Amino acid sequence: MADHKRTARDLGAHICFEDEAGSGLRPPKVRTWAPRGRTPIVKVTGGGSGRVPIAGLACLRPGHRSRLIYRLHVYHRRKHETASFTEADYAGLLDATHQQLGTPVVPMWDNLSRHSSADMCKLLDKRDWLTVFQLPSYAPELNPVEWVWSPIKASLGNLAPGSAGSTSSPA
Repeated sequence: MADHKRTARDLGAHICFEDEAGSGLRPPKVRTWAPRGRTPIVKVTGGGSGRVPIAGLACLRPGHRSRLIYRLHVYHRRKHETASFTEADYAGLLDATHQQLGTPVVPMWDNLSRHSSADMCKLLDKRDWLTVFQLPSYAPELNPVEWVWSPIKASLGNLAPGSAGSTSSPA
């Protein structure tokens, strides 16, 4: 049995695989169906500048249902905004995960520089309910969250939200 599984079992913890992805604020162009000779038009307002990074955790524990816990970070390319998640944002995501699951958390994440920075190590040391494992340098096949992003991004095709928080397209 792998060390992370044994650790999670001994702690009664959830194993949480973490990964990040991002999408622009302008919807991607994709193919769609329409009657012959009537090209569908999806109107997009705004310049589309900015990005929406997303960080997600796929949380697993034997005998319990799996959970997907995620956070969005809207970035409009303004001077005072950070372009991606900070160490404090990742710590906040882990805190929310721990609170929502009600168990210790064993996150497994890649070698993103923010995951192994000195600031992150200080934040993680303050949490006694947390045991972190690093995934190998490039091993997307070991991280189930990698498979979550593709269907999410595909479903964004031809969606024209009014804002980053809106999910319905205009009629």
